[in-house]
Amino acid sequence: MGKLNLARFQVDGADVAVRLSGDREKPALLLIHGFPSSSESFRNVIDILARECFVIAPDLPGFGGSEPIERPSFSRFADIVQGLLAQLGVGIFHLYLHDFGAAVGLHLATRAPRTIRSLVIQNANAHESGMGPSWSATKRYWDEPTPQREAEATAHLTFEGTRGQYVGGVPRDVADRIDSRRWEEDWRIMSLPGRIEAQRALVLDYRNHVARFGEIAEYLERWQPPALMLWGRHDVFFDIEETLSWMKALPRMEAHILDGPHFLLETHPAECAALMRAFLSRVEGVR
Repeated sequence: MGKLNLARFQVDGADVAVRLSGDREKPALLLIHGFPSSSESFRNVIDILARECFVIAPDLPGFGGSEPIERPSFSRFADIVQGLLAQLGVGIFHLYLHDFGAAVGLHLATRAPRTIRSLVIQNANAHESGMGPSWSATKRYWDEPTPQREAEATAHLTFEGTRGQYVGGVPRDVADRIDSRRWEEDWRIMSLPGRIEAQRALVLDYRNHVARFGEIAEYLERWQPPALMLWGRHDVFFDIEETLSWMKALPRMEAHILDGPHFLLETHPAECAALMRAFLSRVEGVR
């Protein structure tokens, strides 16, 4: 197994930090993080997954160690990730989707379906069913992007809001398993120059991801990629009904609903790594 390599790449004008681990001759696994985290969210599973795969975990621009870019959008992030994969010589890969990472990764999948070996879906939204009452202020902003609406839709861009991404609505015994340094570091990064502005832009751009739900549904229906779902049931952002939508879209998907939060890898890394490793081995036909 290759050692973890913290690397930097220049991709189409973007400075991108990437965690790489494993043998480059093995199947590639692209891990795309969500808001407000970075590739750090995969720290507890990368070594295990690298036994089976060449693991690629970038920090999206404006997150973690990657610098913000002008006019950030999920489509632009997908362009950058696509360029990164090209530099690494990766053509076909397994794709891990989580939160904002789904808005990026599903661009890659719909653009080039044959490059996707499988999907690992971890609290990732691609259906209207996942967008419950907590999205009301954001939807109003999308419909009427005024300064007042923006302030309401971006009220979570604070230290308390960042903490809430990890422990909001999570049972106390589950929340106690999450290290507070995670949201403290996320907020430190978010407070750097240009980062909050980038996050505001992404809140507005997420409406373009929602507008693509029909295109994504067509991709799933036609291509039926092998899929594994790992879902933390105590997710205040994506309603539990979203899991049923995924299962209807991918009826052969292996699905696991765990007693965990939105950031499931913080509380169940060993379980998730074992399930992912077994799934990836099956897809690759490894005995």
